[in-house]
Amino acid sequence: MPNWLLPENIADVLPSEARKIEELRRALLDKFRSYGYEMVMPPMLEYLESLLTGAGQDMDLRIFKLVDQLSGRTMGVRADMTTQVARIDAHLLNRQTVTRLCYAGSVLHTRPSGLHATREPLQIGAEIYGHAGLEADAEIQELALASLKLAGISKVRLDLCHVGVLRAIIADDEKARTRDAELFCLLESKDVPGLRDLTKDFNPATREAMLALPSLYGDASTIEKARHVLPRMPGVTRALDELDLLIRQVGNADVTVDLADLRGYHYHSGVMFAAYVPGLPNAVARGGRYDHVGEAFGRARPATGFSLDLRELARLLPVAERKRAIRAPWGTEPALRLKINELRDAGEIVIQTLPGHENEQDEFDCDRAVVFNNGNWILQLLG
Repeated sequence: MPNWLLPENIADVLPSEARKIEELRRALLDKFRSYGYEMVMPPMLEYLESLLTGAGQDMDLRIFKLVDQLSGRTMGVRADMTTQVARIDAHLLNRQTVTRLCYAGSVLHTRPSGLHATREPLQIGAEIYGHAGLEADAEIQELALASLKLAGISKVRLDLCHVGVLRAIIADDEKARTRDAELFCLLESKDVPGLRDLTKDFNPATREAMLALPSLYGDASTIEKARHVLPRMPGVTRALDELDLLIRQVGNADVTVDLADLRGYHYHSGVMFAAYVPGLPNAVARGGRYDHVGEAFGRARPATGFSLDLRELARLLPVAERKRAIRAPWGTEPALRLKINELRDAGEIVIQTLPGHENEQDEFDCDRAVVFNNGNWILQLLG
């Protein structure tokens, strides 16, 4: 289909790519299940206030909106499934114990989230509810890295941050607290001149810490550097200790720490991470802790999780090899039908040639055929 028939950053997925994506989806869901995660399927549409409850401030701009002709209320097409799953845990399942949930489905964005990104990601993810300890964060981090390894990606860089650092620094500075949105934007872009101008009326200790955050970026040694540069506040110390512990759980992945990378600051409540891989300009997976979201749905629950875009991840995989298949003639003879059904029940792909047509498939390599020989339908190797 010509590109001009589809909106910008929206594309069809053709057979070979679709098979890569679907096989990866199945493999990842099986991996999640091996860890004890239960699958849920939230709806594509919800009332807008439900989709925005507990979400970050930028979510309103990312959601396509429409009017429900049955109720007259404004609805939204989901741009992220995480808050939907939090709603299911808090409002529908209503369990008191630890709950592990996973999901997979399309989401829709009003604008692409990054360079060359699609506006219709196929989101897959896993979440843990009910445990506030760092053990849950470590499991989610482990599962995210295991998912990338399952996709055949061996070189991963894990970027870690913690919203507790910024929140602890500005906690006792009223002027800083009222400007937190501006601080967030300046820190994310590492705009030091802008920070100098914004923080000139802050407490001296707060200002000094704000100006130090953009430079606190690098390998694991950044944690020790931050301990010497940042004020010795309980919240800062706790956040750095948590980052230090999680770094020790990473395994073979390269680790970077960026204490100014606060993407999702208004949504997350603790450790945040992003996984980067060669060949993609955007993070292939993002995750972190978001304890306050369940409270917005009527029940406070500790929560942590991660998600990734299957379409983007599949772009890194090699071209899928064609599947071995069997060619069979069209016919209604009981013996032929029985042979074909036996082969399909055994897990074989059997493609019947329709009268007057040759099969043209990019997906399948017909290296065998069902032929009639000496009164029986048999399987014969081709070429």
